[in-house]
Amino acid sequence: MSGWYPVFLKEILLFRKRLLRLGYLFSAMVVPVIYLVTFGLGLGRGVQVQGTDYLTFLIPGLVAMSSMNNSYTWVASALNLNRLYFKTFQVFVQAPIRPISIIAGEVLAGIIKGLFASSLIIAVGFIASASFSITPILIMTLLLNCFLFASMGIITGMITKSHEDTATYSNFFIIPMAFFSGTFFPVEKVPAALKAVVYFLPLTHTNILIRKAEMDAQGWFSLFILTVFALSFFLYGLRLIKNYSE
Repeated sequence: MSGWYPVFLKEILLFRKRLLRLGYLFSAMVVPVIYLVTFGLGLGRGVQVQGTDYLTFLIPGLVAMSSMNNSYTWVASALNLNRLYFKTFQVFVQAPIRPISIIAGEVLAGIIKGLFASSLIIAVGFIASASFSITPILIMTLLLNCFLFASMGIITGMITKSHEDTATYSNFFIIPMAFFSGTFFPVEKVPAALKAVVYFLPLTHTNILIRKAEMDAQGWFSLFILTVFALSFFLYGLRLIKNYSE
């Protein structure tokens, strides 16, 4: 059995146990659905954005935001709790499992959690908008986004000193990205003074890419930026785990 699999299986079994609770299902989709009803159905099809109705524009952004929130939050919180309170992370570190296997198992579990939450929004999107469709670019971007933010969750889970610190990092990084990275409006509408900051945020490039029907120069650039962020976060998270195990 590969070293990553026990790590992955542990997280998935815990995740499956949570799925049996209806409260988790509602919590995974309640915020995006509220945004969908408030903004999407509120503005409805009377507003045109980038050549389509606002509801069709909004749904991919909510998919991106949901994948970010769930991939990041579940990994960061679980790793923080396992490392500082339950001490189960130390079991993996002391076991004959390589750091690359530990991070691979954790990140893969984070991807599954992000994909599950996103699939709920996609299902609602099909019901709410006849114009919404799944494209190969959307699937590729969704997978890459889950990988990126699960890796970012590893970093947060490793560097935080208490469980409360994870909320602090979320307030400074995750929440601003959710609102200013093109989820609810095109990034071209961002004031010029903020554009440099907005285009540095990875979710901005996820929102640009996930709405593409086919690849163009802008899409390839956003794909490059996302790949750089994803690999950088993954390698830095791996380094933190290696340092912790030494």
